[in-house]
Amino acid sequence: MSALSTDVAREAIVRGRASLGIELGSTRIKACLVDESGRVLAVGSHEWENSYVDRVWTYSLDEVWAGIQAAYAALGIRVKHAYGIAIESLASIGISAMMHGYLAFDAQDQVLVPFRTWRNTSTGAAAAELSALFGVNIPLRWSIAHYRQAMLDAEPHVGAIDHLTTLAGYVHTALTGRRVLGVGDASGMFPIDPATGSYDADLVSCFDALAGDAAPRRLLEVLPTVLPAGAEAGELTAEGAALLDPTGALRPGAVFCPPEGDAGTGMVATNAVAPRTGNVSAGTSIFAMIVLERPLSAAHDELDIVTTPAGDPVAMVHCNNGASELAAWVGVFQRFADLIGSPLPPDSVYEALFTEALTAAPDAGGILSYNHLSGEPIAGLDEGRPLVIRTPDSQLTLANFLRSQLAGVFATLSLGMQVLDDEGVEVDRMLAHGGIFRTAGVAQRVLAAALDTAVSVERHASEGGAWGIAVLAAYTAARHAGATDASLAAYLDAVAFADAEFATVVPDPAEVVGYTSYLDRYRAGLAAERAAVTAL
Repeated sequence: MSALSTDVAREAIVRGRASLGIELGSTRIKACLVDESGRVLAVGSHEWENSYVDRVWTYSLDEVWAGIQAAYAALGIRVKHAYGIAIESLASIGISAMMHGYLAFDAQDQVLVPFRTWRNTSTGAAAAELSALFGVNIPLRWSIAHYRQAMLDAEPHVGAIDHLTTLAGYVHTALTGRRVLGVGDASGMFPIDPATGSYDADLVSCFDALAGDAAPRRLLEVLPTVLPAGAEAGELTAEGAALLDPTGALRPGAVFCPPEGDAGTGMVATNAVAPRTGNVSAGTSIFAMIVLERPLSAAHDELDIVTTPAGDPVAMVHCNNGASELAAWVGVFQRFADLIGSPLPPDSVYEALFTEALTAAPDAGGILSYNHLSGEPIAGLDEGRPLVIRTPDSQLTLANFLRSQLAGVFATLSLGMQVLDDEGVEVDRMLAHGGIFRTAGVAQRVLAAALDTAVSVERHASEGGAWGIAVLAAYTAARHAGATDASLAAYLDAVAFADAEFATVVPDPAEVVGYTSYLDRYRAGLAAERAAVTAL
């Protein structure tokens, strides 16, 4: 996508033709403003972190709104500095957030229990029961697993439940008054029927029969309405405008796209929404999304079947643990730089360390790194214990240590991706996005070796899902104005990615062999990780 001149960008903002995307990620809330073609005009962000309270990973809803307002305010400052104007009106808005989890509300819209994020793994009994009943894998983090587990545990709040939603759905409803959800995000609440684009009616009936009197209402009365990409999902109300922008500068009326999950916006941000395309999103968690051209032969515990924002079936390999442990180690080295009188900004520390990792042995010299801060279902872990393990004959160098950390980010993902290989799923194009890929050609190179396939990164990769949801908002605005009737895939090809530039890394055969050796040892060493969970 070509760059905008300052005058053209200013005109888009003044005329109210810009679209806003806000994504609530695990460690950062980000706001991204784009023009009609998806070109970035400005970004703003706010750092936050989950809390572990009473053995539950959570964020308070007060933190949600404080963070959204801070990210939007930071965006406004950038716009004022770059263009000398304030944002007063928008063509469209989109909300995205971390998928899955559990947000339960009563009839007065009061949250009944603290938000239970995707990171919680306390739903084993319900997930196993529902997977057996439905004949499809129901992961621990899905909303329906949390809901059923609350029934099995006879939690007092269940009887007061009026509706359930996701974090993106909650924010969207507060800003528009509409209780809806994009199909991609909804597919992490309950299985979707690709033929109807909504919840699978047969499985809904099965759940209602199973729940019986333990459920306060029929399931379809509890779940949000499902909408596909491009649909109009409400407008910014006066109350919503004041909530988003307490200064009062922002006027109501912007159309909303359906709220989506971070998996869906990651697919948009990498233009991986057509069959035989895939993407890897790396952040606090890490997951791969492969758009299917045919159903899988069987259900697999390692795979979720979700959808693109347009409703096409997707095989998802989701790992609870991504780059957080790596980031912690980078912080250690940044502090060391401070202590020796050579302070560096975080991006410079990442670049120096990642570049050093390129000189490592392909198998990381015998060092293993486990990044499990929390439970990891694919690895069979209910809880996590970050570990670095090496044998006496391993080669402990800085390069090997860092290569091990990078390989550890992708290792659990590799275990799930092998299931897709066994299913014969083919991918024509694999793309990646997330902050870990900001240092060009390093994490991308390790991932290419891990997947034994070429991996591409587009220049918006570091903007990630915030840009993806902004593009979905622009797509809805274009449909609302009658400017397009194209499918989402066609719109992305013709508009948002018309002039996109991709950097592609082809796997090095020696690094593929080295990573395979690393993964074999990693799989065997999971016994030590499980022992650590028991002992510590």
